[in-house]
Amino acid sequence: MAPQQNASLPQTPELRIRVGFDLAFQFPRPTPMIVTLGVHHSRAGDLLEAEPLQVTPAVPLRTYLDSFGNQCNRLVAPAGLLRLRANGLVADHGRPDPVLPWLEQRPVEDLPDEVLLFLLASRFCESDLLTDFAWSRFEGSPGGWGRVQAICDFVHHHVRFDYHRTSPLKSALQTFHAQEGVCRDFTHLAIALCRSMNIPARYCTGYLTDIEVPPPHSAMDFSAWFEAYLGDSWHVFDPRNNTPRIGRILIARGRDAADVALTTSFGPSELQSFEVWAA
Repeated sequence: MAPQQNASLPQTPELRIRVGFDLAFQFPRPTPMIVTLGVHHSRAGDLLEAEPLQVTPAVPLRTYLDSFGNQCNRLVAPAGLLRLRANGLVADHGRPDPVLPWLEQRPVEDLPDEVLLFLLASRFCESDLLTDFAWSRFEGSPGGWGRVQAICDFVHHHVRFDYHRTSPLKSALQTFHAQEGVCRDFTHLAIALCRSMNIPARYCTGYLTDIEVPPPHSAMDFSAWFEAYLGDSWHVFDPRNNTPRIGRILIARGRDAADVALTTSFGPSELQSFEVWAA
């Protein structure tokens, strides 16, 4: 179980975290794309250096906010190789994710209207199909923060991390039965179980550093975690790592991974190279 954070710990000096990516795709023909790869607007005030999305070859970009408030770019990739790159410097408080075990779960009838969406089953989080298991397993666990942590503990131990045992189409129910996957799969299962227990939960994707994590470190990738609505606000939980981490930088939020795809191409494409950094 994740350790509790002591609120009386001294302030950690501010960190400066270099984040970015370098991706290349091959397209057989001109293809429209949506790219959701910028640091989330909630961290805009922390950007010390912000490099706009670089696209090679250069093509027109149009920025918009999606229905979840994520910043997206629209473009048309020409036939051939397309490279997407960005690099930025983000200020971070340098403290681990907060642990607030006194927070309570609010009754459904008292929840704000805008969070009700995150109680519903979604494409990759079939909470309706996991309800019987969730209530039999977690009804007796402490309410509020303790129940969400109990769900994270279960998922962390139930699912084995394996880069080679996942699929972009894998759902929470499939992960529950297969008991293996990547951070996206851990997150979908935890979200589905939270929603089954009437706890609003939303999917998050972004950068996560290895600061204060002992080696060996796996290859850097974009990370997935979730936020649960407890008390009067949203709070971070990470069933894959299941311990407070330093240097978590949000890119996008949604109901599940289908809402926050980092790149969406409306036609055939092939990923040629992939590099991510956060340090």
